[in-house]
Amino acid sequence: MAQKPSIPKGTRDFGQQETAERNYIFDTIRSVFKTYGFAQIETPSMENLSTLLGKYGEEGDKLLFRILNSGDAFASADFSKPLTPQVCEKGLRYDLTVPFARYVVQHQNDLVFPFKRFQIQPVWRADRPQKGRYREFYQCDVDAIGSNSLLCELELIQIIDKVFEKLGVNVLVKINNRKVLTGLAEICGFPDKVVDITVAIDKLDKIGLDAVKEEMLQKGLTPEAVALLEPVLLLEGDSAAKLARMREIMGASPTGLKGLDELEELFELIAAAGVRTKTEIDLSLARGLNYYTGAIFEVKALDFQIGSICGGGRYDNLTGIFGLPNMSGVGVSFGADRIYDVLKGLDKFPKDLRSSTTLLFANMGAAEAGYILPVAAALRSEGIAVEIYPDSVKLKKQFDYADRKAIPFLSICGETEMASGQINIKNLSTGLQQSFSKDDLPGILAFLK
Repeated sequence: MAQKPSIPKGTRDFGQQETAERNYIFDTIRSVFKTYGFAQIETPSMENLSTLLGKYGEEGDKLLFRILNSGDAFASADFSKPLTPQVCEKGLRYDLTVPFARYVVQHQNDLVFPFKRFQIQPVWRADRPQKGRYREFYQCDVDAIGSNSLLCELELIQIIDKVFEKLGVNVLVKINNRKVLTGLAEICGFPDKVVDITVAIDKLDKIGLDAVKEEMLQKGLTPEAVALLEPVLLLEGDSAAKLARMREIMGASPTGLKGLDELEELFELIAAAGVRTKTEIDLSLARGLNYYTGAIFEVKALDFQIGSICGGGRYDNLTGIFGLPNMSGVGVSFGADRIYDVLKGLDKFPKDLRSSTTLLFANMGAAEAGYILPVAAALRSEGIAVEIYPDSVKLKKQFDYADRKAIPFLSICGETEMASGQINIKNLSTGLQQSFSKDDLPGILAFLK
């Protein structure tokens, strides 16, 4: 018996309809990126493991897909030594930010700084597949590198605002600053535990407060330190109230106070720019990636239950790892696959995405096909998607084809139309039918549009 075909868990096939819907997302995001002066680049699907390892924290490293050097990589392996370094030198990219930092360092002499780029490509993570979490998924990243100005952060928030306005999705932008989290680690007496604290805090929405507290205790924090952090994680009120309360708490941490200053300035810029999307300070927001050093962002859909659909932050030291210090950058990543699920769940995709074809010419025979070929060619030259049904079969079958593909217009040209030099076109949605001279291209175009 033949084996039933399947795909790896955590991956998906996308048919014609799904691909059209995904391209709608990509095109919408791309159009907004361009209006802010960002230009597109691409990097390889695989990177050297030396580029990837150590950039995402211990948990992130575990989620990297390693690639065997060759199909027989184990043939010359020394099994008395660790195997991974011998047989795997490359890995599939985990995100687009680290490859971007590598790209900037490698091509620094050819770039104009501040360098503003966007990138729309797939990434891979050896994660446990579940709703809204995949092993292969697309990211749409936008980054500005080479400036410390908070105007860069503002532009990213404006981009988020405009993208989701165009997509018709209500979202909440949560904002924090990693300097604030560093300050919390300092004031609770564990400055060396800032990574452990942020990794635990980042799980607050997933596992709850009690589990986060237990994880911090397991990482070596004292009950007194955890008790000091708890009210911060539960802090409520508007941005001004949160900032005022945190200034009282952060009095002994210059780093923490610097983070609060940056948050205050950013929210002033957001107000001045007239950003319409709801934004709020979330002091429990951590973003578990180690390379963030300043502002951090996370975007949640308000009308659909799913994880974050966009996130990012500022990183001051990432290019320094590759030999280019003092190059600060900031960026966000739009999770295209989760955005797809949101738009699908909310029925937000435009209805005209259902078909890639505007007009179907029915096939009434060889002579009739020859008659309509020049008309089809002329319409295609004007950008109209046209099909000619390949076989001369019963009209019912051709009508069914148009219906199943949601083709809005159908043309049936037989002997009568050929004799009079006419093209007959019917709008299948409204039932309106009209005849045109074969040479009346403007009239046909107006009817189709």
